[in-house]
Amino acid sequence: MEVTLEQAIGKRTHRHWFSWLVGQQTFWVSMAALLAFVSLTLASDVFATQQNLFNVTRNFAFVGIIAIGMTAVIIIGGIDLSVGAVLVLSGMVVGMTMNAGMSIWLAVPLALAAALAVGAFNGVLIAYVGVPPFVVTLGMLSIARSLAMVLSNNRMVYSFGPDQPALLTLGGGFVELALPFVDSIRVPNPLVFLLVLLVIASLTFRWTRWGRYLFAIGGNERAAVVNGVPVKVIKISVYMVCALCAGLAGILEVGWLGTITTGLGQGMELSVIAAAVIGGANLSGGIGTAFGGVIGAALIEVIRNSLTLLGISTFWQGTFVGSFIVIAVLFDRLRARNINE
Repeated sequence: MEVTLEQAIGKRTHRHWFSWLVGQQTFWVSMAALLAFVSLTLASDVFATQQNLFNVTRNFAFVGIIAIGMTAVIIIGGIDLSVGAVLVLSGMVVGMTMNAGMSIWLAVPLALAAALAVGAFNGVLIAYVGVPPFVVTLGMLSIARSLAMVLSNNRMVYSFGPDQPALLTLGGGFVELALPFVDSIRVPNPLVFLLVLLVIASLTFRWTRWGRYLFAIGGNERAAVVNGVPVKVIKISVYMVCALCAGLAGILEVGWLGTITTGLGQGMELSVIAAAVIGGANLSGGIGTAFGGVIGAALIEVIRNSLTLLGISTFWQGTFVGSFIVIAVLFDRLRARNINE
């Protein structure tokens, strides 16, 4: 049977698309998450219950929100170790402001403004002063958490004034969806925020000039400068976006917990960076997707949840997360070597 030119081109296009898809780390991480979901559903009677899935999606949403911002930072070849401290600082600002009797409509913008100020400070030192991102954000990790202690006098805050119900609903509430042929499902509010942010970030990374500048800077910063990319301004904006994501996660987490201490978000940097790297972001810069960061966060939370359900000590969580980071980086290096060869 004769094959027309159009059919031959179509087959080649399909093969090219499939080869590209298989070569993406995000694809394999998505498959791993799907496999883990199916395996745990079969291995445990509790995992696929509505309440457990509600908890899993809510818990990974906080990491996923920050991972989107961290992915943007990693794409330009940077790193931000201060996101956990920014989370607690933002949470403490909203908590102390509302504790003083002020409206949530004032407290939330103040908390986000505090996060943006931290991001701008990081970005200016990195872009204009030339201090390495690791040093700046490591220092800010200590500074921001210290500021949270000063604001609260290092005490627990659990009373949020007259608008407390609104804050608790914001972070701890849910949207109930009625679906055909099944019972209605509850979607936690943090997951709603994550999905909206994911759509915005995906479109921004792919279709805006700002998004193209990110990959240009991460791919070759000198070439980006020569071609007129405002590298310094973009760097500041990226660190502000990452801090804003951490600030938003902090507000939502305080609303979920109904309390805040200065220990909130401690060590969260590892989980966020792990989610971005596992999702395909290259620590050398130039590669990454918002969807990959979210899938990485989901995979980490599914594994953590599985350890608990299967009766494995939670002390092993760090080992699994750290191993995933190493494996993800090794996979990326092997893929890059095969491309170069």
